[in-house]
Amino acid sequence: MARLIRDEGLENFYALKDKVTPPADGALEPARDFGWLVEAAQTAEAAATRDGRVAELELGAQGMSCAACGWLIERLYKRRPGAGEIEASAETGRVRLRWAPGGGFEAAAFARELQRFGYLLGPIGAEVKERESESRMLARKAGLAGALAMNAMMAAFPYYLGMAADYEYARLFEAAGFLFATLSVFACGTYFLGRAAGMLRARQLHLDLPIALGIVGAYLGSTWGWLTVNPEAQYFDFVTGFIALMLTGRWAQVAAVERNRKRLLREQPVASRVRVWRADDWTEAEAESLREGERFVVAAGARVPVEARLEAGEAEFSLAWITGEAEPRLFRAGQRVPAGALLAGGGAAVEFTATQGWAGSLLAELSRPVERAPERTRLIEVVVKWYLIGILSTAFGAGLWWGWTTRDVAETGAVVISILVVSCPCALGLAFPLAEEIATVRLRRRGVFIRAGEIWQRLSRVRTVVFDKTGTLTRETPALRQPEALETLGAEARAALLALVRDNPHPVGRALHEAILLRGWDVTPLPGLVVEETGRGVRLGEWTLERAGEGGGDAALRCAGETFARFSFTEALRDDAREELAALKRRGLGLAVLSGDRDEKVAALARELGVSAEWAKGGLDPREKAAWLDAHADGTGLMLGDGANDSLAFDRALCRGTPAVHRGVLGTKADFYYLGRGIGGVRALLEVNDARRSTHAALLVFMIAYNLTAVGLAATGHMNPLFAAVLMPLSSLATLVIVWMGLRRSA
Repeated sequence: MARLIRDEGLENFYALKDKVTPPADGALEPARDFGWLVEAAQTAEAAATRDGRVAELELGAQGMSCAACGWLIERLYKRRPGAGEIEASAETGRVRLRWAPGGGFEAAAFARELQRFGYLLGPIGAEVKERESESRMLARKAGLAGALAMNAMMAAFPYYLGMAADYEYARLFEAAGFLFATLSVFACGTYFLGRAAGMLRARQLHLDLPIALGIVGAYLGSTWGWLTVNPEAQYFDFVTGFIALMLTGRWAQVAAVERNRKRLLREQPVASRVRVWRADDWTEAEAESLREGERFVVAAGARVPVEARLEAGEAEFSLAWITGEAEPRLFRAGQRVPAGALLAGGGAAVEFTATQGWAGSLLAELSRPVERAPERTRLIEVVVKWYLIGILSTAFGAGLWWGWTTRDVAETGAVVISILVVSCPCALGLAFPLAEEIATVRLRRRGVFIRAGEIWQRLSRVRTVVFDKTGTLTRETPALRQPEALETLGAEARAALLALVRDNPHPVGRALHEAILLRGWDVTPLPGLVVEETGRGVRLGEWTLERAGEGGGDAALRCAGETFARFSFTEALRDDAREELAALKRRGLGLAVLSGDRDEKVAALARELGVSAEWAKGGLDPREKAAWLDAHADGTGLMLGDGANDSLAFDRALCRGTPAVHRGVLGTKADFYYLGRGIGGVRALLEVNDARRSTHAALLVFMIAYNLTAVGLAATGHMNPLFAAVLMPLSSLATLVIVWMGLRRSA
């Protein structure tokens, strides 16, 4: 990708780029089927032509992680023929394209160019739209609440400077404070009030209930002080400031997970459209509509959507996505090809007859969303419940005591309001979600992205880490054993080899393409049509990349029968696999490797990584992987996988993660995903969660100590509402310091 950016004259990308690494293998992936995008663009152009306006499309973009990514996408779009305006937002993970119909703009061509740079375009899911609306709504409310808080503080400022109660403009300043607080409560605070009321109607205690009580208590107490001309009981500036603070904290919580979710292509089709023989003609149809007995065609680089019989000839298929096998397998006419097999090579399309319909296929089963059981009650919910009971009981008891002993309504009200105000749960309402936001940012800087916010509550129960082998512990493409063979090639041989492998989805082709890109060859691929010779290799004129045959090696580059280079490949561990598994063992976690690959390969890998032979299983199909988790993990397993063969095991796991965010099935099921060539994201997740948990514990200790002290002073009449209004924000600042100190070491 770095070479692509340099060659295209886009070096300014690095002036904007932050530390986050986007998916690095997008340029090495076979070209995606963007047929859905062609149709979407045609529909947009037809509507625009009918209405006399520009065409417009809004799409999800996987891989955008900062402002530099948005800048790069915008520059690439502007260079396309017929392109109009574009908006690319890393915050929302979306791009909005506008162009004039009939101007020559091709959306699919733009998407393919973006793929070369590691970005993938896809449709936007309905769930993403719903969550985004909540984030934007919270941002607007927080901004409005902040503005009202500033105005309320200006109205209260003269009082803090010693303005006398009988000053002729005193009531005017008080009325202004009342107005701003009223607007803040009804325009912004209703977010918490409405949610708390709804939960009470459902007979549930919720985090928003104590926040709502703090808002209502402070506002009613201030209003009572204003109506009775009692400046000592008015703290409208606190009411507005408290609402602004709570909304900002809630926005941070919602937006953190939302940003990460939107970087996934949740709606990227698992099985693309296929050509089906219907009504005596070939027609385009959704793969999900296939029925048993129908004939259909799969193009090179695409997946077989249902189990089907190969009709003629022979072809190689990669089963890594389904069984975990690294090497492609040759199928001949009459053999059944499993659903999810990838047609390797860059040759012609292959015809099949479906032996099952989509509804009954394994791929359909693997693609279904998992139904998760409700999470057990979280600690914070228990704390909220008893905190609320304790505060209400204290306020009620103190009110009875002071009312009985003093018979002074004003003094009794001041005590009750002081208790409610000073005890507002900032640690729960702001610091806890802020800690999770900071933890999420820390992980993002280490290449780990959280999809499901509730994963934090599940991580503490993880006792076993289960790895898939191919593509998870090992790299997706094999490693070239003797890279020096590339250095012996002349200019023409290099140009020929680049042409043969650059669009070849075969693992050998991808491995050579990756090795070439890493060397930064400054060559132009030979022109011409690359033809696949099934079972042998690929040909461009007299140049071939084919099986090595006699003389050793796995593949050979030849021209007119003369061998220019031989290449051997080996399955390569991810860069840090040994170190990371050893670190996980030191944490006391059990380790397992489950794979569809051969037993002997899995056993050898387990020995190399120090995994117990009893917990290293090969030759497993997806259902057997799921059964192993049921039998051995017992609801405490963290599953790491990269393909559809891991999908059923994902459903059984307590937590799920993947390094393959670009594949569709696991991207929508995973709780988190991680980037890069290693697996360090797993340990990073656990380490950051340790820091988050210790920070939460410190917050709970502080909250308990603070509330015992502050509420005790308020209940005994040693604190007036004004002092409570000042003390509560100070406690908020203290909780922020605790969060910063607690999570600083996790950076």
